[in-house]
Amino acid sequence: MSLRDTTMSARPLPGWARIAAPVGVGILGLAAWILYVDVAAAAPRMLPSPVAIVQEFIAHADIITEAMVVTATNALIGLFVGSLIAIALAALAAAIRQFDGMLAPIVAALAVIPIVAITPVLNTMFGASSQFGRQAVAGLAAFIPVFINVLRGLRQSRPVHRDLFRASAATPGQTFRLLTLPTALPYLMTGLRIASSLAVIAALVAEYFGGPADGIGTAIATYAKSGRAALAWAFVLGGIIIGLCFNPVTRRSVSAMFFFPKRRPGLQIIHQEFTGSESLGAMRTCGSHKDNPIDRKSTRL
Repeated sequence: MSLRDTTMSARPLPGWARIAAPVGVGILGLAAWILYVDVAAAAPRMLPSPVAIVQEFIAHADIITEAMVVTATNALIGLFVGSLIAIALAALAAAIRQFDGMLAPIVAALAVIPIVAITPVLNTMFGASSQFGRQAVAGLAAFIPVFINVLRGLRQSRPVHRDLFRASAATPGQTFRLLTLPTALPYLMTGLRIASSLAVIAALVAEYFGGPADGIGTAIATYAKSGRAALAWAFVLGGIIIGLCFNPVTRRSVSAMFFFPKRRPGLQIIHQEFTGSESLGAMRTCGSHKDNPIDRKSTRL
């Protein structure tokens, strides 16, 4: 059997398997953790039992929830603002080559700035009682993957498809809405999935290195230094919950915003909406806006 036949014969996992697989791995990991800590008693002092962590999480659910709200708010603001700026700059870079050349070294420099170095500077600039430094760090972390992926996605439309739109007298707005945007949406989704996790991590790290005395990162540092390992790990569990919630919420929000079907690629939508029941030769002969198939069929989206 050839490699092509093997690829075509592969079937995606059913829905229950996609849920059961990570749950099974998590259960196995917890079992190994309990055996290592409780049964073998070989764990270091700062690695408590999962049972103790859950007990601390339940006993201090009020203060952990308050810290989670602060961290989630900082990460969400940073993700939203950073993604908007990244999308706008990526659109300009895709349209103007000179702007792309000027922006490339700046993005490369921002990508290598360490969070532990920039966070104290921002906290000093905007004050130790302000959350803006933490939100700026989260926005910077979210900016890079969204910008890179959106810029790549905006350049994925093939010249043959652009020529087809141009031959059918499509306006620039129609070309962007029916060709460029659907082609770039999968890349936007990928960038936002990466950025949602990075924004939470950046917000946690920024809280660890100064600023207001609230948030998950500050609590982890405080209780770890005081020797209350189980409570510190309970706050870590709160940060994990935030990260797990951000990814699906971000994905579903973007899907609902752009009405993007999961199983229909962008170019398939373009072909279906653009051609309809007419032949390709008939489309190429359409010269007037009255008979323009885009004007007549674009309202389906």
